Amino acid sequence: MLAYEEEVSGYDIKKWADWSLRHYYWSPSFSQVYSELKRIENHGYATSRMATGDGGRNRRVYKITDTGRRAVRIWALDAPVDPPMLKHGVLLRTAFGHLSTPETVKAMLREHVERVEALQHRVAVDAAAAEAEPAWAYARIAMRWAERYYANERELALELIDEIDGAEEIFTAGKHGESFPRPRPGHWREVEKQVRATEHDD
Repeated sequence: MLAYEEEVSGYDIKKWADWSLRHYYWSPSFSQVYSELKRIENHGYATSRMATGDGGRNRRVYKITDTGRRAVRIWALDAPVDPPMLKHGVLLRTAFGHLSTPETVKAMLREHVERVEALQHRVAVDAAAAEAEPAWAYARIAMRWAERYYANERELALELIDEIDGAEEIFTAGKHGESFPRPRPGHWREVEKQVRATEHDD
């Protein structure tokens, strides 16, 4: 955030991240922001000073240094990019739907649809607001991507809702008089071997 060359406080960075980064990465807590600012200042990547803010209150503001600018540019150009990791609580709960009821899983998914519709609307508003600032051109296209992501997430959740009844039919048919259709003991090991064999073939 400091790479945009603006002198900002930790509070500013947190609010800025809430408005932009959270749509496609994450928004750190205030404590994380302040500890990170202290750390990068100790490394010489930023400087800070006390400034008078709104209402006459003093606040510490930070500005990137030449060393910090070089470091963040090296990161942007050369650092390896971590692959995205899917950690989807709604999907995990769906996968364990056999411990719930079809109605409960559908209700959870409907709530998820409402949530992602709200997120899609929010990021659309924020991306539109970013259009006025040329310096945010790349951040804006990242937010537009997030807008499309939430639209797709909505459609995938609706598809899941449509698929639940079919999954319940298969699940019920597999009971054979039992309360729970237990998988064959060790069957997951056979699947793992098949997957490994396929990976070696590739």
